[in-house]
Order: sequence, then C-alpha cells, then structure tokens
Amino acid sequence: MNITITVHQALSEIDADAWDLTGAGANPFTSHRFLSALEASGSVGDGTGWHPAHLAARDDGGTLHGVAPSYIKLHSQGEYIFDHAWADAFERAGGQYYPKLQCAVPFTPVTGPRLIAAAPEVQAALLSGMAQLCTQNGLSGAHVTFCTEAEAEIGREAGFMPRTTQQFHWVNDGFADYDDFLSKLSSRKRKNLRKERERAQGFGGTIRQLRGAEIQPRHWDAFWEFYQHTGARKWGRPYLTRAFFDLLHDTMRDDCLLVLAERDGQPIAGALNLIGPDAIYGRYWGAVEEHPFLHFEMCYHQAIDFAINQGLSRVEAGAQGEHKLARGYLPTQTYSLHWVADPGFRRALEDYLERERNAVDEEIDFLRDWGPFKRG
Repeated sequence: MNITITVHQALSEIDADAWDLTGAGANPFTSHRFLSALEASGSVGDGTGWHPAHLAARDDGGTLHGVAPSYIKLHSQGEYIFDHAWADAFERAGGQYYPKLQCAVPFTPVTGPRLIAAAPEVQAALLSGMAQLCTQNGLSGAHVTFCTEAEAEIGREAGFMPRTTQQFHWVNDGFADYDDFLSKLSSRKRKNLRKERERAQGFGGTIRQLRGAEIQPRHWDAFWEFYQHTGARKWGRPYLTRAFFDLLHDTMRDDCLLVLAERDGQPIAGALNLIGPDAIYGRYWGAVEEHPFLHFEMCYHQAIDFAINQGLSRVEAGAQGEHKLARGYLPTQTYSLHWVADPGFRRALEDYLERERNAVDEEIDFLRDWGPFKRG
C-alpha cells in the first residue's frame, strides 16, 4: 500500500468520522470532538505556542488509514514529559531548540495512541513524516509523548529514541467495593485511609458525582472558578479557556465525571475526570476553600469508588505525585519517543536516555516495594 502523509493546520480539515474511525475515537482525548474543542475554544492555536500540524496518512484513493495529533511548539509548557534541560543545553551550545514538533494531546499527561493506525507500516510512515516535516521546516526535532508501549517499540525500530518516565495508577483487581480494596492493604495503611476519608468528608457538606445530563451549565461556572485557582497557582495562567468547558458540555458530557463538594447548595471544590472504555482519567481539580484531605478524597478515593462501581480496570490520576502511593496508586511506566535533527545532540541524548531509563526502572521497583499492599 502506497501511503502519502499530509499536514493539516486545523482539525476541521479532516472529516470527523474518518478521523475517529482510524481508532482515534476509541480514546476520549484523541477523539475528534476533544481535539476540536481545544482548537475551537482557542486553548490551542494563535497566541498559545501550540500550532496544529496534524498528520494524516492516506492511500492513493484518498482513504484515511492513520492520523497523529501534532503541534508545532514554541515552548515546552503543557507537555508533562520535561525537556527544558534539553532546550537549555542545546541553546547553550548554539542551537535553536524551538520551534519543535510535538505529537501529543495538549495539557493531557495520559497514555494513549499517538500513531493512530491499524497497520504498523502506516505508523512507521507517520513517524517518517514527522522527521521529514522537521527537516523541511527547520524544526529541531519531533517528540511523541505518552504513546503506548507498542508504539514506543515501533518508534525505536524507526530510529526514534525511546524514553521512559513514570506515573501512579490504581489498578482494579476485581474489587467488590472500596472496603474490599482496603482489605488488601496493610492494617496501618487501611486505618489511615479510613480516617483520611472521614476527615475529608467532615467539611460540613456533601460530595456528589455527576455524569452526563446531571451536569448543568452552572456546574461548569463553578468548576471554571476552581480551575482558575489551580491554574494560576501551578502554571501562572490556566491552559484551557472558559469556552473549552462549554464545548466539553455540548459534545462530551457523557464522557465526563464531575465530582463536586457542596455546602448549603454551593460548590466549594470540584474534580473533573474523563471516562474511557476501561479507565477513568483524573484531569483537573480546584477549590475555593481549604479543608484537610479534601483533595485526596475528591481526586483519588472518589475515582476509585467510581471505577469499582463501573467495573473499570484502572484509575489514571495524572502526572507526578508520590503521595498517591499511600492511596493504592502504584508506579507505572509511561513512554515517549524523540527524534532530533542534530547528530551531536542526538548522541548526547541517547547516552542520557539510557541512564535515565535505568534510573526509572530502579525507582519503580523501589516504590512498589514501599506500596501499601500486604506482603506475601
């Protein structure tokens, strides 16, 4: 099969059904409606440093066989696979690290398909297209972040450099309920989590899980305030615009789980999750009041409750956070791929990445040994 790669500066240039039928629609974050909401809301595009450059793989008849959500980046913000040190080193040596090509879901540290195609040869063609796009446009390199393990292997075979990092995920071992999960923990950890949940729920109000039609526009008004609080504290300014949440409400309400803490009918804190076919993904949290352990309850324990009740296999609660370990979230490898045009810089990165992979493996083994579950 002869494959031609084209580059698109807006997702609207690609038919929504055709995009989703490549397999992109099976994951909420790579679906046409999610990525379109980012563009239509102005969360990516002009003035954001994220300029759409989506790759599409078609045969001679024009049939779409694969896609890769991609962006030309003018900075390294909102990626969660950190390469700031690479940029500093390259620029100190006289190179220009930006712009670069980023194959990713913006602001979303969630593993999922990035080289989205059924055939490995189409995935390889997408990678080749990325390198060619960089060469033709003077980009320093291409970076495929939070790809699947299988994609990482295809990328390695194609000459991309693999990188491993880690997150903390909760895995559902067929638990009947939250108490069943607790029964697998050591006695001290079990006691601690029970006390933590009691204290968190003692703020004088109620916690509700809302999904689909239960989520009303007024709930997004409240959540926007929470999101702004968190965004200002962590990033200086929120990545997402207010319009994004309106579009999420219109097109993806059924994929959302909104956890709200309310007192006297007024929301004081919220956590937004997206729901996939077999997992729930914690994305954003915020509050206008501080209460002990409320963050842990809203973001981690409520997600576990939902996953058990819905029979989902895991909870992915976002990037970083060793505090998740005590709450049953264990370290899990995540994967990315990197290609750089400069051969000297590439050799330096290859050496660095090999040492980093060994360190990540050792850290995961160490942290798993310190997990909260019973031994033996």
